[in-house]
Amino acid sequence: MRLNELNAHERRLWDAYPQGRPVEAPGAPHDPGASGAPHDPAAPDRTIRSEVVAALLLGANDAGGPGDRPALRLTGARITGLLDLRFTEITAPVVLTDCRFDEAPLLKGARTRELAMTGCTLPGLVADTAQIDARLTLTHCRLTGPLVLSRTQINGDLDLRHTKITFPDGEAISAVHAQVGGDALCTDLAVEGTFRLSGAAVDGEFDLEGASLHAPGRHALDAYHVRVTEDFTCHPGFSAEGRLILSGATVGAAIGFCGARLSNTGDVALEAVDVTVARNFDLGLGLTVDGAVKLDGTRVGTELSLRDAELTHPGGTALSLRAVQARETDLRTRRPVDGTVDARNAHLGTLHDDRDTWPADLRLTDTTYDTLATPLSATDRIRWIRRSPGGYLPQPYEQLAAAYRRLGHDDEARTVLLAKQRHRRAGRHAHTRLWGHVQDAAVGYGYRPLRAGLWLLALLACGALYFALHTPDPLDPGKAPPFNAVFYTLDLLVPIITFGQEPAFAPPGPRPVALVHPDRVRLDPGDDGDGGGVAGTEQAVRPIRTRPS
Repeated sequence: MRLNELNAHERRLWDAYPQGRPVEAPGAPHDPGASGAPHDPAAPDRTIRSEVVAALLLGANDAGGPGDRPALRLTGARITGLLDLRFTEITAPVVLTDCRFDEAPLLKGARTRELAMTGCTLPGLVADTAQIDARLTLTHCRLTGPLVLSRTQINGDLDLRHTKITFPDGEAISAVHAQVGGDALCTDLAVEGTFRLSGAAVDGEFDLEGASLHAPGRHALDAYHVRVTEDFTCHPGFSAEGRLILSGATVGAAIGFCGARLSNTGDVALEAVDVTVARNFDLGLGLTVDGAVKLDGTRVGTELSLRDAELTHPGGTALSLRAVQARETDLRTRRPVDGTVDARNAHLGTLHDDRDTWPADLRLTDTTYDTLATPLSATDRIRWIRRSPGGYLPQPYEQLAAAYRRLGHDDEARTVLLAKQRHRRAGRHAHTRLWGHVQDAAVGYGYRPLRAGLWLLALLACGALYFALHTPDPLDPGKAPPFNAVFYTLDLLVPIITFGQEPAFAPPGPRPVALVHPDRVRLDPGDDGDGGGVAGTEQAVRPIRTRPS
């Protein structure tokens, strides 16, 4: 690079680089002599060739003195040609403001101290496998091609705030297995195309507040197996068209989608399978989802909340919570979920729900919970269980009864178990159902012990009245106690205790049959044993008592 080949602006940049002085192209927004002239980065007098920039960054001008800190600080320039810095080591920070690139810079495998672009326009940026010792900043920029950061190591923050990246036919952002040592700041980021960062690691917060991801019919965000040390935030203003994938992610703090809008009509809008969240997974407070939310196998350290959310996926599973584990679960949506809620095999901890927003189709097979935060009667809760389609399943009833017992409501638990038997009876054969109706009417399958007491009192009253009118004869008139119809009936009804009435009185009806014990019979000496007579007996008659039929 010969100095006499440099234009005036390139020479200014060349001279300013060793001391790190900022250089503004004439007419740039920050140029004091611009007199408010509108910024036009395509103007010819702002042109700086990419080979001049590359030469400076690779040490072509080392004329600095002791104490100088080289840096490339450029504002308002148009950089022509291909800036190729692949597999190079850049020792000076690069700070570009309101610059325009004709071609996408190449920094594949490069190592640099800091790269900061603000308000720049680029046809893309390729920096895969690069290593950036400080931060990578692309704020208020416009990229009309992909941002490639796969396996890039950024020791500081990744700052993409207020940037728009357009590559609708492919991966607009590719950051597979990228490592960010600080925060990933994506506030108000607008992406047309797929934002892919599967396997990436962020040692700080991942902030997507106000971001807009647009990839209809495809993956809007692919964060499969991403690891975030702090919060993963998609709070108010965030919107996505297409599928969001968080499956396998590990988040050290909380995940938040409060006030977000997710749309993937007829398909899964949010796929967060086998996610591990140390604190809250917040899908409420104004979240609107047109499509399915799939959270199967996710483990939430504290609360999984869908409070005040709206979920719409008619004809399919709108919310899948299969095998989810949470210490607390809030299902108080703004209105009933339009679609199936599948919570099979889930452990929901303390469960909050609202009778007015129960879904029409609720699957609770093998679902467990520690307690029900909303106080409702067993009758209401039975209707809640019966919203699950299909035949009889015992576990939801047993689980609900156990929850009532833990609260000390044994009567409500018995009501649930009685409903369980009635549901079971409905699917059995006709003769079994008939016997079941008898048990139900008699003692409520054993869960209505008061009925057994009432039956006993009724039988006691009837028996006492009958035996008062039909007094039985004493078996031994000289030893029998005074007859009492009530105690005599109790002796007949309750076999485990005795009041001395039943053994002393013969019941009304046929007389007892006498048995002659063969050992007690004496024949006269003249008797030939042909039955012609009996000389005498010794207490040979033993009566048999019969209970009244």
